[in-house]
Amino acid sequence: MIDLKRHKTFIPKMNEIQRKTYLIDAKDKILGRVAVQAAAIIRGKHKAIFTPHLMTGDQVVIINADKIRVTGKKMQDKIYNRYSGYPSGQRSMTLEQMLQKAPTKVLQLAIKRMISKGTLGARLRMQVKIYASDETPADLKHLIPLEVK
Repeated sequence: MIDLKRHKTFIPKMNEIQRKTYLIDAKDKILGRVAVQAAAIIRGKHKAIFTPHLMTGDQVVIINADKIRVTGKKMQDKIYNRYSGYPSGQRSMTLEQMLQKAPTKVLQLAIKRMISKGTLGARLRMQVKIYASDETPADLKHLIPLEVK
């Protein structure tokens, strides 16, 4: 018989969670690897106090989203679909077209699809700021640089 008083699961209080802000430079980095690392940091999986139902993660700022790389023939083969809800309302774009039109949207969609759906996921997705170039409105000096492997 297990003594339940001795074996308690640690659940951090909201005021105990300390948040940091990381900076990822996406220049010449692979799209999926940047998205995986950003999603893990936002979720808080890099911390020892990770709890699935709480926001234990940190914030991420990604710069140079327009200079992201992909492997293989994904520039022509990967297709983004959206649907307006009206008849003949389906629109498709390749990754190459999407990077020309909205380079931040590519990373935003990749990270969004790695995070759970629901209210917690919606709050977690607000912890990411993506910029197409080096020009950012935020002060980058207090951010912790993070190298993508």
